[in-house]
Amino acid sequence: MSDVNTLVLGATGKTGRRVAARLRLRGTPVRAASRTSAAPFDWSEPGGWDAVLRGAEAVYVVPPTVPGPVHEFVARAEAAGVQRLVLLSGRGSDTWGDTAFGLDMRSAEEAVRGSALEWTVVRPSNFAQNFDEDLFHAPLLAGELALPAGAVPDPFIDVEDVADVAATVLSEPGRHAGKAYDVTGPRSITFEEATELIARASGRPIAYRRVSADEYVAGLVEEGWGEDDAQHVVDMFVLMERGLLADPTDDVAAVLGRPARSFEDYVVRVAAAGAWRP
Repeated sequence: MSDVNTLVLGATGKTGRRVAARLRLRGTPVRAASRTSAAPFDWSEPGGWDAVLRGAEAVYVVPPTVPGPVHEFVARAEAAGVQRLVLLSGRGSDTWGDTAFGLDMRSAEEAVRGSALEWTVVRPSNFAQNFDEDLFHAPLLAGELALPAGAVPDPFIDVEDVADVAATVLSEPGRHAGKAYDVTGPRSITFEEATELIARASGRPIAYRRVSADEYVAGLVEEGWGEDDAQHVVDMFVLMERGLLADPTDDVAAVLGRPARSFEDYVVRVAAAGAWRP
């Protein structure tokens, strides 16, 4: 593999592919790594890590869904001469307490913060793109989004803003060292309000229905999810209901010098692209 300035893990994922594109546009040499990319990377196969780390000055780290591997990866990065790490984590991870949710992200943060490298953690709230690229998309197409979420709002963040923040941090050595940015959208809305905005912009009748945690887990399992994976998703909603993550922050503006994109901006853009067209 040729020498490279920045290694981007998860390069085919939601944030990774966007971060890589932004860095290339800035003229930054990028090695895009994932299980299916030309530079193969798999968290379960540490034998291949050294090859993708070779020549990297900075690494954008999208952690695995299990705790532990990032500790060994950070040690390998230090040995390879990497100087900076930018980790994708989760909003308010230091407030999650004894919940089982996010053990993977908390383990990754521990590994990065404990390293001798310059590090920054980007901790977004729930992605707006979950409504068109992930778990909530199919139910919206079917006409009803049923979730165990009530009146506690969430400041959904546009993944484009997450990528802008990560690419900026990666491009500005020193300025963001030792910082954790809790990046959110500019205002908080409930899942019911989000569904209504999507229905209006798409011109389709889409309803929101609140269900119990047990009912939601049962529905995911019926769709083929494993019991543990389904429970992990519910744990996220339980955490949100505490209200500790309901208020927006100004961290996007602190990094980018502009406000975060609104949920309405996301909805108009994605509806116009036909994401919720049956």
